[in-house]
Amino acid sequence: MSTIFKPPPLYLLTDARIAGMSHIQIVRSAIDAGIKTIQLREKNLPKREIYNLAISIRKITSKHNIVFIVNDYVDIAVAVNADGVHLGQEDMSVEEARKIIGKDMLIGISTHTLYQAAKAQGAGADYIGFGPMFHTMTKDAGKPRGITTLRRIRNHVHIPIVAIGGITWDNVNKVLGAGADAAALASGILTGDMKTNVMKCVQAIS
Repeated sequence: MSTIFKPPPLYLLTDARIAGMSHIQIVRSAIDAGIKTIQLREKNLPKREIYNLAISIRKITSKHNIVFIVNDYVDIAVAVNADGVHLGQEDMSVEEARKIIGKDMLIGISTHTLYQAAKAQGAGADYIGFGPMFHTMTKDAGKPRGITTLRRIRNHVHIPIVAIGGITWDNVNKVLGAGADAAALASGILTGDMKTNVMKCVQAIS
């Protein structure tokens, strides 16, 4: 397993359609706004284009000492020397991914239940994503899990928890207060002025 991951409280998921700008523009703007962890999430482009994006983003994030996570694609994460890969429940297992990426790269797993969260921890994940916390239009992630379930997960899971789903500046303090180590945002940061949204989030959790 890699060294202990201590995520900053705000974790950005890129989404070019929501932002109305390219992934590269999102990354540059996010770094300028103070974001320290960025996940490249792109479900629609051909894999070659995602790889090319990842190369460019890795160069930018390395220069600014930003944690860079690639969503879904273990091979791309390895090829561009990303800091980690984030996997869904239908993706490669933690054990198989670890064989490929080695012990130093982060592995995050999306989870939606206590069973999945405990299983991910037992398999050696460095952190879990848990949600959706609230209703979200970004993706069809099912029924919101809510604050009470997050607290229950926190009582049973000792690796970092990144809460996700419907999180904005006006509820981010709720998920962090319930035990999440970080909050992953897409539309909560990318809709409207990014710097303003990040500033509101920072103010809310200060």
